[in-house]
Amino acid sequence: MSYTRLSDANEITERYMDSILIEERLIDSVKAELTTRILGETFSMPILTPAFSHLKNYNGRNLTGLEEYSIAAKNCNILNFCGMMENEQFKKIIDTGAKTIRIVKPYADNAKIRDQFKFAEDNGAFGIGMDIDHIFGNGGYDVVVGEKMAAQSAEMLQSYIESSKLPFVVKGVLSVTDAVKCAEIGAKAIIVSHHHGRLPYAVPPMLILPEIKKALKGYGVQIFLDCGISSGADVYKALALGADAVAVGRSMLPHLEKNGIEGVENFLKNAADELCFIMSSTGFSKVSEINDSALHRL
Repeated sequence: MSYTRLSDANEITERYMDSILIEERLIDSVKAELTTRILGETFSMPILTPAFSHLKNYNGRNLTGLEEYSIAAKNCNILNFCGMMENEQFKKIIDTGAKTIRIVKPYADNAKIRDQFKFAEDNGAFGIGMDIDHIFGNGGYDVVVGEKMAAQSAEMLQSYIESSKLPFVVKGVLSVTDAVKCAEIGAKAIIVSHHHGRLPYAVPPMLILPEIKKALKGYGVQIFLDCGISSGADVYKALALGADAVAVGRSMLPHLEKNGIEGVENFLKNAADELCFIMSSTGFSKVSEINDSALHRL
């Protein structure tokens, strides 16, 4: 089996996810309920939006893609995420009314990091966090849209956590080592992710997820997961392997581009309906009950 240089991690992730099969358990099963507790709040489903950045206005519509999917998140009552942007754009996201976690890049300009966290808190963000898997690029520290990135120590991350009353999420965790460090410094949640294959031959998030879940037992840290999630079946597998909630990503984009808010809402509804069907068909009536006992691997 061969993989292309640019997409190896994503192909490996897809193949691993597809190797996980689901058995049916129908007798005594009932229709499943999808409501989920995430960081102390109740949401309609364990599906999250991705922390996208720099989405344009699609097909001449007035709102940016970021604003459109945020409105869809609000309408569907799910937790919303957004990524790299300036404060002015983030204010527009908050003004949609979506409960939003702002993920800030690991800028070399530390004052910018702190300013964006403070702005998020002052303007009603649900939470804040950092995208640690953009620290490095080929040959050194990453540069994203002209912005230089820098190393982030555990002490630096802890200082961000202690500077805010908001829950802090670390995005881009792909090892037990980093997961435990996040827990020890006070992060309230992590996102297990390889950021759409930034690291060549990265371990699939679902493969490392059970080890992370085991290592974080007793810490009270919630675990989210992304990368390659495109259906309710994918969400189910991640939940069964230890995730508390799961983020869709690029699979949402065609629906967003074509039909805006309505397109995202329909995409989320279809994923939720499939998740509900699979939960009901495997004997799990609540999201909190799901485990890996109905999973099999090829």
